[in-house]
Amino acid sequence: MTQEHLFAQYIRILGKGRNGSRALSPEEMSDAMRMIMSNEVEPIQLGAFLMLMRVKEETPDEVAAAVRAIRQHLAVPADAPSVDLDWSSYAGKKRQLPWYLLSTLLLAENGIRVFMHGASGHTAGRIYTKGVLPALGIPVARNFAEASEQLKANNFAYLDLEQMSPRLHQIIELRPLLGLRSPVHTIARMLNPFNAPYMMQGIFHPGYRPTHQIAAQILGQQHMVVIKGEGGEIERNPDLACLLQGVHNGELFEEEWPPMFEKRHIRQDELVVGHLADVWSGTRDDEYGVGSIIGTAAVALYLMGRAKTREEAETQARDLWNKRNRARFNKAA
Repeated sequence: MTQEHLFAQYIRILGKGRNGSRALSPEEMSDAMRMIMSNEVEPIQLGAFLMLMRVKEETPDEVAAAVRAIRQHLAVPADAPSVDLDWSSYAGKKRQLPWYLLSTLLLAENGIRVFMHGASGHTAGRIYTKGVLPALGIPVARNFAEASEQLKANNFAYLDLEQMSPRLHQIIELRPLLGLRSPVHTIARMLNPFNAPYMMQGIFHPGYRPTHQIAAQILGQQHMVVIKGEGGEIERNPDLACLLQGVHNGELFEEEWPPMFEKRHIRQDELVVGHLADVWSGTRDDEYGVGSIIGTAAVALYLMGRAKTREEAETQARDLWNKRNRARFNKAA
């Protein structure tokens, strides 16, 4: 090849070294992502781009530009229902059960329409939303149209990135090959394909909180919150203080919530998915799990303006939990 590939310019911008490299402008990031989504880049170029971005770390402007470009490739039906809360699930769990699932289902049971999207299987030793939902008797949507119908019927739907955006799924699946997460892990979380007015974000590395927060503001998201969730999912650890960073009415905010318990709980040796249904039905006690469910739901209620204070949000979430339909999972596998 004697003529330079069009995508090479973006690799050069990122890879010129300590003094010569810089972040991509929104226009450059948008065009780079357009080329990636349209399969106009060579595999070696994609790997170089992802790892150079990883070393530099993506900026809020780059994330926002990438999100805008990718949204144009998402096949959301024109008659899709309105969604209240966008919930991303990309990390998986290995230390605790995915209690956040019961939080979302609790919210859905009380009239809040929740769309969840995520990825699965990219990191060994973790359990993912896609694999847990069938064990609770909840189907996983196969496309946006099916997700739309599930949202209308049950106020909840989960669509995996593999179906939502096969190209992004392909990139996330490079993690075992590259050995590192890529910017797509940040970008995919921010997609909010149904344009929900409220967004919940979970990260593992605290340094990424402001990236999500500011990118949401750039995207014009009026209400969003990001926390360092347990395992990287949107799940409040009730044993620890929880820093909320986000956007409210378009303005940045930050607030710290104290632990829900005075003493830490002992970590479970084995994750048994069936315990989720047992805790929901009340046939199994799990103080940590219930605290996580209530605490996570409280963050959502606070974000959505259904409670004015942390105390009010936690009380409201606890009331919803106490009034839940305990027979919901009686037929779960």
